[in-house]
Amino acid sequence: MHYKKVKGILSSSNGMNLYRGCTHGCIYCDSRSHCYHMEHDFEDIEIKENAIELLEQTLKRKRSKCMLSTGSMTDPYIPLENEIGYMRKALSLAYKYGFGFTFITKSNRVLRDLDLLKAINDKTKCVVQMTLTTYDEDLCQMIEPNVSTTRERVEVLKQLRDADIPTVVWLCPILPFINDTKENIISILNDCIEAKVYGVICFGMGLTLREGNREYFYNQLDHLFPYMKEKYIRTYGNQYQLYSLKNHQLMEIFHQMCEEHGIIHDNKQIFEYLKKFEDKTKNVQLSLFDID
Repeated sequence: MHYKKVKGILSSSNGMNLYRGCTHGCIYCDSRSHCYHMEHDFEDIEIKENAIELLEQTLKRKRSKCMLSTGSMTDPYIPLENEIGYMRKALSLAYKYGFGFTFITKSNRVLRDLDLLKAINDKTKCVVQMTLTTYDEDLCQMIEPNVSTTRERVEVLKQLRDADIPTVVWLCPILPFINDTKENIISILNDCIEAKVYGVICFGMGLTLREGNREYFYNQLDHLFPYMKEKYIRTYGNQYQLYSLKNHQLMEIFHQMCEEHGIIHDNKQIFEYLKKFEDKTKNVQLSLFDID
């Protein structure tokens, strides 16, 4: 790891990355792509030295409350978070200044901060987004070697359900010829149904590859699935978007199961929900005046 001072922390859309780089080792990770201009080894985590100070200064100045977000580039609950604690500090600031929060993770370390998630959700809205790719634990360990297993992640979703904290699942990526099976999709969705997730985000059954993550992905295929790289190249060439040959069939199953069980499966609707700030304290104040 190494430290770096930065000039700002929140993007124009109120997103942030407290860390840059990751040690999860997911073979398909898009964040390895060269377009993100990461000027250090991906596993050499860059810690934004003044991130928490900048975040507090920014939240103090904000005229209107909003949803804050993190995790789109780097999972905020990488193992280093146990030592640095930036995520917990960021959640504490969100609670202190009355902001909502949402984030994407693959780690059960999120349960460490369950008290803060509940506190934020009592005042406004806190949504935990969890990525699920395969129900097969052995396959999970191969393609996502250093993260919580699928079973552990599903258990997190259930504990969040019991704590009345809304959740969203990212069903991606689905790797052609590897986890693009009917059994896999149905099993993951059954877990989502049991955990009563608010919605499931899916951009199609497939993955994206571009310069940087393509090379890493193919190297991992050579190591884990001999001759699979050649099959990918024959089938997709140098395409950016690699849809499963079963995409249409699997997407029909996806939409049908979500519809039958009241799970939101329209990406636009889910993203609007994630961005919408709610002030639950106003409702509490109004109810007090309604009492005779």
